Amino acid sequence: MHNHFRTFILIAVIIALFIGVGHLIGGPQGAMMAFLLAGIINFYAYWNSDKIVLRMYKAQEVTSHTHPEFYRIVQTLAPKAHLPMPRVYIIDSQQPNAFATGRNPQNAAVAATTGLLQLLDSRQISGVIAHELAHIANRDTLTMTLAATLAGAIGYLAQLPFLFSAPHRGGTPRSHGFIVHLLVMVVAPLAAMLVQMAISRTREYSADELGAKISGDPMALATALKQIDAAAHRVDNTVAEENPATAHLFIINPLSAGGVDNLFSTHPKTENRVRRLAELTQHRNDQTITRRRGPWG
Repeated sequence: MHNHFRTFILIAVIIALFIGVGHLIGGPQGAMMAFLLAGIINFYAYWNSDKIVLRMYKAQEVTSHTHPEFYRIVQTLAPKAHLPMPRVYIIDSQQPNAFATGRNPQNAAVAATTGLLQLLDSRQISGVIAHELAHIANRDTLTMTLAATLAGAIGYLAQLPFLFSAPHRGGTPRSHGFIVHLLVMVVAPLAAMLVQMAISRTREYSADELGAKISGDPMALATALKQIDAAAHRVDNTVAEENPATAHLFIINPLSAGGVDNLFSTHPKTENRVRRLAELTQHRNDQTITRRRGPWG
């Protein structure tokens, strides 16, 4: 229910932005056209946002024949997460990373980069995939993919005023053209930032915890996160840099400045995530020891 409410808020914010810019550009008529356009974009994003993101990163679907080991890991973990088998994709990128997408568990996909598959061993890959399956199980993926698509669309709004700031036939420039352009240039990046901030960093902690339960091996994910984080900051992800609104999709922030855990970051610090996973491991070990000793120690 919380995710559904958050998605509704995201859509409402984008619609309000579209309508506001439309009104500034074309008055009431412009507002109505913007409202219709926002409805079309949101409808399209709901049904196709996962395809848009996968296409953006040129992800290639794989099978048990083309990539048997990776596919087997996903196939083994999906039932443990009580999920149908998602589609499996590989992204040709040397930066180690992964994400999940899809509007629901029946239409979900997991994607990993070639860099991740080369860097990690099977145990660590299992930890990462369990984390991504946790996002699917928690129904995070709809919010994540909608946010990525809509935040990307906001960037294009900054180009709209150019269409309406051309001079009149008499050569006199539109009086409001520059003002509209300036407003949109300021509002569009801020709106994109708000959308990213709306994707709470707590979802990563939640996915880490559930992913650890799915794999049964919290430290596999912990060691994977440390290795991915260290390597990701040495290797650029060109597509992510060009489309920063998609950064929150990944298990580790793919942007070059992703190590900063500031107010606007979409990812918690890796050190904090690793510490929590270590605490979870210790708690599990303590419970195991207590059960073996019995009530009398």
